[in-house]
Amino acid sequence: MTHKALRIIEDEHQSIAAVLHGLLYLVRETAEHGAKPDLLLLHAMLDYIVAFPQSLHHPKEDEHLFKILRQRDPQAAGLIDELEGEHARGEQLIQDLKDALVRYESNGPSQAAAFASAVRSYADFHWDHMRKEEQQVLPRAEKAFTESDWDQLSAAFKENDDPLFGIKPRDEMRQLFQRILNLAPPPIGVGPEPH
Repeated sequence: MTHKALRIIEDEHQSIAAVLHGLLYLVRETAEHGAKPDLLLLHAMLDYIVAFPQSLHHPKEDEHLFKILRQRDPQAAGLIDELEGEHARGEQLIQDLKDALVRYESNGPSQAAAFASAVRSYADFHWDHMRKEEQQVLPRAEKAFTESDWDQLSAAFKENDDPLFGIKPRDEMRQLFQRILNLAPPPIGVGPEPH
């Protein structure tokens, strides 16, 4: 049986991955095709990463998923410690990414490669992190959690109101994600084609 909490977590991971793919696409378009960087869109995407995964998703994993798993499966403690450390490290990588964007915005093309490198580093880091959760943590939770644990986890994650996959999206997250879609050109969003 697939628990609602698992679907919510996986959907949230897909939302995060969509924004990461969008960031990588924009960086690649600038580097390979000389597209002018859309700084407004890049800022909106970073705002999403700060507002959703860092402020909503990761704290729920720490406070609920990891806490319950640590109680139910003590052998998972090392893995949980590693992932909690990655949540903290992710905050620094996001700050590095934001700083790289400010330098890019202030100094122009001379900072394009540094910004692209920061985007790739963060994306690689976050995909590896999500992969560990999906391939190691969630299967362990499926074996160890009680129905009451699943109910608690579902209630906690339901509050996040995923902005991409329509699980009663919170207004501010829905508006931020819609802003990204409206600013981004195809294939990311529905905004104007670049010139």
